[in-house]
Amino acid sequence: MNKPALPVPDNDAIALLPAYPRLELNAITRVATVAQAADAWGALRQHKVWGFDTESRPTFHKDQVSDGPHVLQLATADHAWVIQLHDPAVRQTVAAWLADPTYLKAGFGLGDDTKRLLRKLGVAPLGVLELNAVFRALGYRREMGVKGAVAVLFGQRFAKSKKAATSNWSVANLSESQVLYAANDAWAAGNVYAALHAAHPALVERLSAPVSSTHRHVVSGHQA
Repeated sequence: MNKPALPVPDNDAIALLPAYPRLELNAITRVATVAQAADAWGALRQHKVWGFDTESRPTFHKDQVSDGPHVLQLATADHAWVIQLHDPAVRQTVAAWLADPTYLKAGFGLGDDTKRLLRKLGVAPLGVLELNAVFRALGYRREMGVKGAVAVLFGQRFAKSKKAATSNWSVANLSESQVLYAANDAWAAGNVYAALHAAHPALVERLSAPVSSTHRHVVSGHQA
């Protein structure tokens, strides 16, 4: 007999929760050049698990094909990098990071992200963990998303700006609100991974195992 699905808080319930702390601008680095990407890599390579997300300029017509992603976000426990993908040399650099399966990239709703990255960068990201898969294995049947996950794991409300979400991510100069939105999505995903790994290490490692066996020995120190 199947166990009943575990409940996911709805938006009304989440709205009553205390706010989840956000990563501020002094802990976020914007990357638009190869030199900046090299600096980012110097920090990212020290961590085997990254929070991961992308942003694309929205499409408004049914047959319109997105040319995104325009922004890639990667985060560690205390810092996030918002990487703009305009420069072909930056795209080539980032493609090598994403194709390396020894670094685990954890996030939500990554199916479209990985397909778009394949089109944009010419490589399929490896070492990707869809965090919804962990929640499904725990008994949650609804797609969780970062808001639901933060509510379930931390009892807090993760704020997401609809205005920022639907903004033009292809602009050369991202606004402060865009940078904060993008960075915090990836940072919160990393925190969710860390909490899930701490509570259910065998399950998380089993679901991550196909990407690489090395990451399980060095888990990034994300904190909620």
